[in-house]
Amino acid sequence: MARQLVAGVDSSTQSCKVVVCDAASGAVVREGRAPHPDGTEVHPEAWWQALRSALDDVGGLDDVAAIGVAGQQHGLVCLDEHGEVVRDALLWNDTRSAAAAADLVAELGGPKAWADVVGSVPVASFTVTKLRWLAEHEPEAAARVAAICLPHDYLTWRLRGSRDIADLTTDRGDASGTGYWSPAQGGYRQDLLRTAFGRTPVVPRVLGPSDTAGTTTDGALVSAGTGDNMAAALGLDAAPGDLVVSLGTSGTAYTVAPDGAADATGIVAGFADATGKFLPLVCTLNAARVLDAAARLLRVGHDELAQLALSAPPGADGLVLLPYLEGERTPNLPHATGAVHGLTTGTTTAAHFARAAVEGMLCGIADALDALTGAHPAGERVILIGGAARSAAVLDIAPALFGRTVLLPEPAEYVALGAARQAAWVLHPAAAPPSWATPRTEIHPGRSDAAVRERYASAHGHHLDRPAAHASSTGAR
Repeated sequence: MARQLVAGVDSSTQSCKVVVCDAASGAVVREGRAPHPDGTEVHPEAWWQALRSALDDVGGLDDVAAIGVAGQQHGLVCLDEHGEVVRDALLWNDTRSAAAAADLVAELGGPKAWADVVGSVPVASFTVTKLRWLAEHEPEAAARVAAICLPHDYLTWRLRGSRDIADLTTDRGDASGTGYWSPAQGGYRQDLLRTAFGRTPVVPRVLGPSDTAGTTTDGALVSAGTGDNMAAALGLDAAPGDLVVSLGTSGTAYTVAPDGAADATGIVAGFADATGKFLPLVCTLNAARVLDAAARLLRVGHDELAQLALSAPPGADGLVLLPYLEGERTPNLPHATGAVHGLTTGTTTAAHFARAAVEGMLCGIADALDALTGAHPAGERVILIGGAARSAAVLDIAPALFGRTVLLPEPAEYVALGAARQAAWVLHPAAAPPSWATPRTEIHPGRSDAAVRERYASAHGHHLDRPAAHASSTGAR
């Protein structure tokens, strides 16, 4: 029997990556990529052109039997009745809808009411809040909206060659991050769409984990696709109880669970996964970008930044960086800015600042892990992925701040691999996705450094006392 190939797409904030894999084993045959434009709002056509470029880079789809797309969660894509884009998509990291989020939470009766109906309490990242912002601030554009979808939905639709909004599809994983689809009920909450937008536009049909969305114009099957975190869990073959931390542009901590979450505090989002289970998740807006900013400020590369950080003592002699460079989602401080505490003549060195940047980023993730495991019992090992996971400083410091053993899988595009594995599942539908080889991992034993966490918590508490740290804004960015 001839070998079958499948393709997986990771359409992230920064770029589009494609892997072509053997459908039976998951072995990567070839890879391609293309950049995305910067910004917190992007025209979806840019994603489509990047996907086409990445597919050219990977050698095309002529020999590919199926393809799946994983995309950044939450982004709002608005289409008119003819399938044309109404305005640039508002991305997950666009915080202009923070006031809309607060209004929606209050209108439904508070955080618990939202957690009960959709498993999550919406913050500015969620699609439902962007709908409210659009209705309030751009009524003419809102009036033209006939359908709404997510970034991965849009690319799946374009791959199939359709421009009919009735053909839009999604999956339960990505749909669970909108704020108007209920993982527990398995359906859209049309009442929440009306509350947010004043009416109910067309929304994508929600497919099952191994369902087929259709075919490409070349005849390859197209899977349902999913959100990026759900695809990464599938690419890692994460099982119930596994803890995963992803350090990309944003930072996420999540686990696979058999039952849905309903955290009234809003810290843990009750998402669905890509296999029929659930994916309770905590997200921070600032992860790898903190290291990017520190390296830029110190005028060094990332390897030198890591060397500098490791040359300073744990705790950086009391220097603490609160890494709220683009606002923050957890804690919910959409208008916050970063801050440095503990500056002295002895801590004004490049090494101290580099150490504080790494520790500040990781303390935020450690807080996320604590919130996640407090609500969902999980193991004591953390699977660490994402671009920043390769930093020598991150690998040295994370086990101490997490207080857990850290497993570092071999470098791979796990989001794209998860999308490819879903595509292989479409080729041979079954109760579970196909078994692929488990990645090799390095083990970094856990230890504890409570003093660093305590100083970070103290600086964070001081930051919250500043009115500017959590001021609201109702205007557009």
